Amino acid sequence: MTRSIIPLLMFLSISPAYALTPNEWQFRQTIDVATPGLVQVDVPAETLNIARPDLSDLRIIDANAKEIPFLVDQPMPRSESMMQAKDFRAEIASTETRLLITTGTDLAIAGITLETPAGANFIKSVRVEGSSDQKNWQPLTTDAPIFSMRTGASRLDMHFPEGTWEFLRVFVDDNRTAPVPWTGARLIIAGSTAPVDSVPVAIKSRDENPGMTRLGIELAAANLRIASIRIATPEPVFTRPLTVAASELSEEKLHEQTLSSAVLYRVDLNGKTEAHLDIPLEKQVSGRELVLLIDNGDSPPLSISEIRAERRITRLLFFASTAGPHILLSGNTQCDAPRYDVSQLGGQLRRVPAGETQVGPPVLNSGYDATANLPQAFSLGAKIQIAAWKFRKPVQILKPGVQQLELDLDVLARSAPDLRDLRVVSEGAQFPYLIERTSIERTVNLAAAVANNRDRPKISRWRLTLPLAAIPITRITCASDSTLFERSVRVWEERTDERGNNYPSELAQTTWRRLPNQRPLPLVTSLQHSPKGDTILIETDNGDNPAIELHDFRAYYSVTRLIFASPVSRPIALYYGNDEVGAPRYDAKLMATQLLRSERTAAALGTQESLKSEPISESLTGAARYIFWGVLAIVVIALLIVISRLLPKTA
Repeated sequence: MTRSIIPLLMFLSISPAYALTPNEWQFRQTIDVATPGLVQVDVPAETLNIARPDLSDLRIIDANAKEIPFLVDQPMPRSESMMQAKDFRAEIASTETRLLITTGTDLAIAGITLETPAGANFIKSVRVEGSSDQKNWQPLTTDAPIFSMRTGASRLDMHFPEGTWEFLRVFVDDNRTAPVPWTGARLIIAGSTAPVDSVPVAIKSRDENPGMTRLGIELAAANLRIASIRIATPEPVFTRPLTVAASELSEEKLHEQTLSSAVLYRVDLNGKTEAHLDIPLEKQVSGRELVLLIDNGDSPPLSISEIRAERRITRLLFFASTAGPHILLSGNTQCDAPRYDVSQLGGQLRRVPAGETQVGPPVLNSGYDATANLPQAFSLGAKIQIAAWKFRKPVQILKPGVQQLELDLDVLARSAPDLRDLRVVSEGAQFPYLIERTSIERTVNLAAAVANNRDRPKISRWRLTLPLAAIPITRITCASDSTLFERSVRVWEERTDERGNNYPSELAQTTWRRLPNQRPLPLVTSLQHSPKGDTILIETDNGDNPAIELHDFRAYYSVTRLIFASPVSRPIALYYGNDEVGAPRYDAKLMATQLLRSERTAAALGTQESLKSEPISESLTGAARYIFWGVLAIVVIALLIVISRLLPKTA
């Protein structure tokens, strides 16, 4: 095969390729080829960071600036597969359960997974033996832990050295706990591995919210295909569900999309520690940031000392007809994807021995023609008339580039609920932006006061005052020092309809229980919708029990950011407060890739400025409303009497 493919590669290497102008590529890297022939080079993370996500802008040229065809090779592992065993038999002895499994396959088996009805709670150790004739048994694993917990953590699989077995025998130790009903077994068919490389990971932020820890981690580069993430923690025993998410464009906004979920744990099984701290991902991350959401439930936050990541290796295979320096070009957003005939030889080419070499660091192409590439400025948009906007805030930029601007309470409360009226403006022109919805939560201070109603003595009520009306809060928490109670809790606000009549609008309703042996946890209630005003009422139905005292009221809202590109030399302001304007239409899809892969700088908002007075719209309530309508009726009657006297009398 090698003899037949090498001449073909030589022919392809001397065949004319597409016309190429190196000055249209922004970066170049040197590949030192020691000897002619098939060359294999690993693409470093620095190159992946500056290239397109699909690597369609990569080009290789020789010393004469002649384009050389190449093949992109991304070795991926073959995942382990599951197969139902042909036959399964269970037998309960005095101190153990014996399982006899007939595999029914000649494939390499790397382990088994036992099946049991849901809801079981146990920790046991097992040993597994293999045989081809049920006479000579070979031990495969001993003291392997299996368990299932009500928290959701479980391990029912046992791995052992790959091999072909017609029969498997499993012994489950029942010395300490009662036997478990086993209903079946699945065979783990061996897969294959693929090379990985470690990726530097930095923890950028940590946000603690009730029952949830949010970690923002930064990768060393964008466009990495992350194989797995591993956390390091000193906690001796724990179980935590964990979710990995990344910002992706959806409906013209950036949302945190879930990439993978897993249950991490470290348990003590008969003096032996068993841990699962890896989260398999196998996803390409277009940006440089990932979000880890750790569900703490009612447990304290988990201490995280380190986070590690591994990425899949990407290789380039090409035939060098001569030795010497070759150039790898990258950084061109306008070029078409290459179409080489060598790509049809991929399956054979990957099996041919190739000389390995290294690629140098990326450097700026001295002859780069920026006009031939996509301008970096998605920065300047159309002109805009800002006379209809009510408020603005100056935006403080530290350095030019991609900006990350967190919206504060003033903007969130006074802009449209869907944020369609936000505009980033400089010198009469608007900057296109993306809205990023995050899982970060901020706390809102609440002023609390008792507001009991004498006509309802069994109801305890508190009035909570927000700093501004219409803040988009998503949940409210409070605490109580009582040790034993069960209360129905209702959260609502008072609204006024078009006629001036008041009515209650329910925001949330839940039941709060606490037993003497429980840890005193706060009440956490999620709101069905955000309040319209600045006053919220929370009440508990005490029934015939003594009232419980509530304190430490807190409200939470989700952080929303604007992502845009901007120079530092221009004064920039954020305009908001225009109910009649529609949502802007920017080329968000074109911006998303560039903005996600770029390093962001945190911008800040200045002091709010009022651009036009707000109309006074106060609704009359209570006695004032009846006085108003009464006076209006008297005036109308008086006018009718005067008009009737002025009319000419009939004969």
